[in-house]
Amino acid sequence: MKNNIRYYLIGLLYLITSNMVAQNHSQQNGVDNHHISLKPKQTDSLCLKDCLLKAHWEAHSRTFFMQTINEGALKDDYALASGAGIGVLTKPIYGFQVGISGFFIYNLYSSKIELPDSLTLSPNRYEIGLFDIENPNNKNDLDRLEELYLKYNFSKSAITIGKININTPFFNPQDGRMRPTIEEGVWLNINESKKFGINGGWFWKISPRSTVQWFSIANSMGINPSGVNIDGSKSNYYSNINTSGMAIANVYFKPNDNFKINIWDGMLDNVMNTAMIEINTNQPLNDKTKLYESIMYIHQDAINDGGNSDLKKTYINKGAQSNVISAQIGLKNKKINTSINYTHISGDGRYLMPREWGKEPFYTFMPRERNEGFGNVHAFMIKTSVNAFHDKFKTGLGYGYFNLPDVKDYRLNKYGMPSYHHLNYEASYTFDKFLKGLEMKILVAYKLKEGETYNNLKYIYNKVNMVNLNFILDFKI
Repeated sequence: MKNNIRYYLIGLLYLITSNMVAQNHSQQNGVDNHHISLKPKQTDSLCLKDCLLKAHWEAHSRTFFMQTINEGALKDDYALASGAGIGVLTKPIYGFQVGISGFFIYNLYSSKIELPDSLTLSPNRYEIGLFDIENPNNKNDLDRLEELYLKYNFSKSAITIGKININTPFFNPQDGRMRPTIEEGVWLNINESKKFGINGGWFWKISPRSTVQWFSIANSMGINPSGVNIDGSKSNYYSNINTSGMAIANVYFKPNDNFKINIWDGMLDNVMNTAMIEINTNQPLNDKTKLYESIMYIHQDAINDGGNSDLKKTYINKGAQSNVISAQIGLKNKKINTSINYTHISGDGRYLMPREWGKEPFYTFMPRERNEGFGNVHAFMIKTSVNAFHDKFKTGLGYGYFNLPDVKDYRLNKYGMPSYHHLNYEASYTFDKFLKGLEMKILVAYKLKEGETYNNLKYIYNKVNMVNLNFILDFKI
């Protein structure tokens, strides 16, 4: 089956390069069509053959080098991955479209990422995510059918069913490895008004990034390391959660270009409910510069027993709750964007959301670390980004300080992460002319320990006192 997928992808890639004119990638209506990005136009006169031959095709190749350098004798790792994929979105006929895409990956060269660190017996955390975390020994059979959906367009709205790529506070691509997270379900966009809209859907399967399989929502939870229970025992919720799926709803109100309210709710059946409200505003200071502010509040509650009546196997304890407030203020123009950001997770309990599903929506989020799984958090972050050479070159610097609970405060510290300082440097360059379609990216992340680790290296390895280097080449046509 996997070989068939690979041959199918290669064949479609040939069709693209020999017969089609590529178009730019775009994202619409909360559904991120990772390969397929044509804005639909009603063309009822098309025949079935035209729907295929005049479809929008897209090809994407990615090469990714990553290296992590840890403190002292702790294990260092590196990996070089490369892969390619293609996708197609048919022309609309009577409002209907079909989308399909896939990708394959090879491990070109790597250290022994499948082996744990000899001093802590902890597994690799970063490089393994470029491939299949379920089978790190697999180096050349990493194929995935990604999108496969039917979409019906009506007026300015649409309904989509199948394997799709959405971007929400709960499910999102978290595209920091080779491939994004993708979901299977039904998703409705109602966008008839410029000032008001509704999005929502129900999801029953997911293929997290760093995997090649599709899982039920329940069985996707715990594929990544799951930390500890509130009593310090190892979490054992993998394959033990009783849920039928995830419902997501969104209502937004945008009376003008300077003000927007977003309300989200994510209900994980029989496990927990997460409600969020976000307010974004901006004020022009002059013809070139804007002052912007954003604030979000999140409240989370357990449902029933949190997924399992056995406390050792549940995802969130019965009666548990958490509260989060995150805010930012910044200045931006066409060249520079600078912001100051703050997040507080209250001491009521841990903020939880399976890491397999995406990154948290906090304004203080920085690539290569998360604050999911913690309570009683104070996070401060400042970042600046600069655009130059007609937006072809983009660079940015971010610094954050994350004050977390003690690593032995298991009720509020799920992953044994000490407080830390975090410094990120990012840069990208988009080529043109002969190399049009090629983009080069660099990310350097440095994390320095601040909290107590009790001379236990498991609280250090791949968490703090480390550097993570990333070099990425993307080519899209």
